Amino acid sequence: MAAHETPTPAYWDLPHASQRQPVVGRAMVSTSQPLAAQAGLAALRAGGNAVDAALAAAIALTVVEPVSNGVGGDLFALVWDPASPQPVLGLNASGRSPAAWSSAACQARFATMSAMPLTGWDSVTVPGGVAGWWWLSDRLGRLPFAALFRDAIAYAEDGFVVSPVVARKWAKEAQRLREAPDFVAHFLHQGQAPRAGSLLRTPHLGATLREIADSKAQSFYRGELARAICAHARVRGGALTLDDLARHWDEPGWMTPIRQDYRGYDVYQLPPNGQGITTLQALGILAHFDSGVLGSASPAAQHLMIEALKLAFVDTYSVIGDPGSMDADIAAMLSPARLAAQAERIDPQRAGDFGPAIPPWGGTVYVAAADASGMMVSLIQSNFLGVGSGIVVPGTGISLHNRAACFSLDRRHPNRVDGSKRPFHTIIPALVAKDAAPWGVLGVTGGPIQPQGQVQLLAGLIDGRGNPQAVVDAPRWKLEHNSLGLQLDIEPGYPEQAASALRAMGHPGGPPGITGTDFGGGFVITRSPASDGEPPLWVGGADPRRDGLVAAM
Repeated sequence: MAAHETPTPAYWDLPHASQRQPVVGRAMVSTSQPLAAQAGLAALRAGGNAVDAALAAAIALTVVEPVSNGVGGDLFALVWDPASPQPVLGLNASGRSPAAWSSAACQARFATMSAMPLTGWDSVTVPGGVAGWWWLSDRLGRLPFAALFRDAIAYAEDGFVVSPVVARKWAKEAQRLREAPDFVAHFLHQGQAPRAGSLLRTPHLGATLREIADSKAQSFYRGELARAICAHARVRGGALTLDDLARHWDEPGWMTPIRQDYRGYDVYQLPPNGQGITTLQALGILAHFDSGVLGSASPAAQHLMIEALKLAFVDTYSVIGDPGSMDADIAAMLSPARLAAQAERIDPQRAGDFGPAIPPWGGTVYVAAADASGMMVSLIQSNFLGVGSGIVVPGTGISLHNRAACFSLDRRHPNRVDGSKRPFHTIIPALVAKDAAPWGVLGVTGGPIQPQGQVQLLAGLIDGRGNPQAVVDAPRWKLEHNSLGLQLDIEPGYPEQAASALRAMGHPGGPPGITGTDFGGGFVITRSPASDGEPPLWVGGADPRRDGLVAAM
């Protein structure tokens, strides 16, 4: 890694309140880094569709926002394909644990630990996202696969300028992984994280992206890159093998999404091993309360959302894991009778205690894309915690995720650690249809905020009839868990009177010093109200808590 010195961090402070405007266009991409959004726009201008745009942006994000995702991570996507008789398609490109693992061996290995490791090869599962790029492109894309890599490769080889939020996250990762030799060698320059405004080159990653592009991703699972990954595992005592990688490549993760009606809008999520069902449960509970209240942004509305999410967390986190290990009936968990019974448990005036609910954490990037044909893409990818495990395969720039940290050491839990198993996943894309037509895509990055942020965005969009940028800008809250139990963190800038009202209802406050970046990054594209005919017009919003941008044409 090579970097140049830049002005002091204070130069990048934003001392004044501001408002972004929503972006309107016939096709667009919304994501957390401007260079990635422009890569998506370039794909659209080259004749690509929304899948091509989302993939070009996602691939670029592995270069320009490597502290939240990478080629060594996982991916999930929802697509509205207007050419398909069943237009909503779901893709789970998350990898499994090494086949050599066993539950008994892992329990013994980590007997003195309260949770799975966060670093090293014991935190690594098969990186599934690169295969997801190919599966999406091959089935639904219009451009050649290699064309989707052009901007990403240029950013890696010629250099890109590090953006301010990415620089801050990089500095945090430098503290977390300062003892990880792979991370230090690849991600730091003279022992330091790059500052905002630094020009950065990552030629090893550029060469890896060329290899992925030219081999149509096969090298990553059956070729030269696969051998490099597994050779590094053998040297460092990891269990990942060529057979583990090849097995992922051989089982494309297309699946049927799950759905919940919310006031006439069909909200889609992927089924477990992700937490999308938590969002759907919360919405199904909130549908029993007045839309006018929920659209008001009042403390009463926020209280209802908080309580619905608490109930959903308790109900879902005890059962979510690899579908092959789950006994829970997903349809029953979303049944109208069950959701109505849950809604009855909410006191509109007072916070309730519904049992233990521990929202998970992590780091992620999200891409929303839509085009003039009506195709929509909701894509999310992640290395889990920041750059992930701290392992970077020498000479490749492949930073491997630490998703195995999401396994449970509780032998009774369906998410218990075992071999050839997908762990619980925090990352969840959302897609919304109305009257059997495409309406919008959205996502919120950051582990514990994802279902909570989605509920807040959807209430603002549907109940409050807000535009995408306005609902993304609105101050947020999030449920978090610490040594004192479940707490409610409230974002700086949230009206003090409203925050006091929530405290008076019994919602315990979080610690001081929480910043806006702790409340996730939201990215939304919805169909314009003025778009009555074809082709559709789109309205997009990008979160000011990130370096985000909506790029449109």
